[in-house]
Amino acid sequence: MADAFASKMVDFCQRLIRIPSISGEEEEVAKCIATEMKTLGYDEIWIDKYGNVIGKIKGTGISADGSKPKSILFDGHIDTVPVSDTNQWTKKPYGGDIMDGKVYGRGATDMKGAVAAMVYAAGAIAQSGERPAGDIYVSGTVHEEIFEGIAFDNVLNETSPDVVVIGEATELKLNIGQRGRGEIAIYNYGKSAHSANPQVGINAVVKMYPIIQELEKLEPTVHPVLGKGIAVVTDIISTPYPGASVVPNQCRITIDRRLLVGETEESVIAQLQEVIDKAKAVDTEISAKVEFVRGEANCYTGEKMNGLRFFPGWLLDRNSETVLTAEKALQDSGLEAVINTYSFCTNGSQSAGVRGIDTIGFGPSRENLAHSVDEYIEISQLEGAMKGYIALAQAIAK
Repeated sequence: MADAFASKMVDFCQRLIRIPSISGEEEEVAKCIATEMKTLGYDEIWIDKYGNVIGKIKGTGISADGSKPKSILFDGHIDTVPVSDTNQWTKKPYGGDIMDGKVYGRGATDMKGAVAAMVYAAGAIAQSGERPAGDIYVSGTVHEEIFEGIAFDNVLNETSPDVVVIGEATELKLNIGQRGRGEIAIYNYGKSAHSANPQVGINAVVKMYPIIQELEKLEPTVHPVLGKGIAVVTDIISTPYPGASVVPNQCRITIDRRLLVGETEESVIAQLQEVIDKAKAVDTEISAKVEFVRGEANCYTGEKMNGLRFFPGWLLDRNSETVLTAEKALQDSGLEAVINTYSFCTNGSQSAGVRGIDTIGFGPSRENLAHSVDEYIEISQLEGAMKGYIALAQAIAK
């Protein structure tokens, strides 16, 4: 089934890459996907309030054993990170050119290639005349690069799937979990003074240094499968800025904290409050507070999204029905189905981490190609992904 659609799927991937779609500017690529879904014979296609594009293939509603059939949702985000310096690229960032069996361009791996494979996998099933019992959904979600799971939350509201497949890169392995991500700010407050007389002020930047030192000593939490819940300082900024001849009265650092299964907002804040308390025990002039960052984003539809930057980790039971079914389906289609986990955060934080929906990851290409200069995806990986998506849909929604 997949072979008949392979060349058209690769062409569609090229067309998606040729449409720039940084976060908040995904309208044209969403419309392109909707048009392709219509051509492929999807039963329903719509764009929601945030700009996510969603397509549905209706199942027969009749399972072999008389039970209620399961619905499956394939999700891939359609926003990309920007191309910061085109001079670093040896290929056209939005060319979608094919060389040596690879399609080049921003978003090829992350993740327009997977989206193309998902759209065509469901389309192949729609045209095959052999639909499974359960409904099949495909979503192209917006704003994932800066707001994992927030826009996807509405997709889940509108589709109510039993199983979610995240198409982020796995090299065609079967991922069953990931670390989550939290964005946390520590503010330290000082006292302004003229920099010619710093002794009469309290330098908030200097007083932040003991906190950073304690952060470096912090023993991360550990999960036997997902690894370490590391905390990394990603930026530091003072107020006022620029500080022309002024001792800064405020300093903020941002921490990227990788979250493990079971960690909560409260437990993470408590850990970092302990770091602050240790620093204050050494320097009583430290006056700091810690809190999760709340973000806001504008969608191309005019809607605004906002939410706490806390995206939980998740891990599906290796021996659960969903994992075993997916594993067998991929193996039967000729794929290895090696069990693995993501090292980064995905929309699965919402489906599995927040909602507890059975979620697996399966996608083409390698994690380390995402966001890279001369980003590409191998055509063989695209073809394997489409074959795998067909197999997963037929097995899970049977």
